[in-house]
Amino acid sequence: MEEFVVLVNSQDEVLGLMEKQQAHINGLLHRAFSVFLFNSKGEMLLQKRASEKYHSPLKWTNAVCSHPRIEETYLEGAKRRVKEELGIDVELSEKFDFIYKADVGNGLWEHELDHVFVGTFEEEFHLNKDEVDEVRYISLEDLDKEMSENPGNFTEWFKIILEEYKHHF
Repeated sequence: MEEFVVLVNSQDEVLGLMEKQQAHINGLLHRAFSVFLFNSKGEMLLQKRASEKYHSPLKWTNAVCSHPRIEETYLEGAKRRVKEELGIDVELSEKFDFIYKADVGNGLWEHELDHVFVGTFEEEFHLNKDEVDEVRYISLEDLDKEMSENPGNFTEWFKIILEEYKHHF
């Protein structure tokens, strides 16, 4: 099934739809969301992307990143993808939004108006192995150390979004 993203301008006004991979080839600005999940110790959940992903396979990233559909709000899309990828329902609150552009390799770009959501979760995950290889919690201190020592193990957009997240908290 073809997936489409919602193309927008910097004011989040809809310009149209485009097939997801084509939007990533063209580097066009589109709607996206990023979900950060934490446990009660304040550790952040990371997911390792599945090996079958067409870009950034087997790289670590935040809990969930994806795109809302044309008829969805950012929150509805975020909750849908958390359920589809991690197999869980969780309360999310939106913290901020921003625009970024990242070269993700192989001629592909992430150019997104990204809405960032945060939630807390401590229970069992039911991973969709087509999307997620594995998950783990990590302290922000250990994450910073790991990212500086092995930056190639993480998605390019996660590096950008994490820095933006730190500016807001």
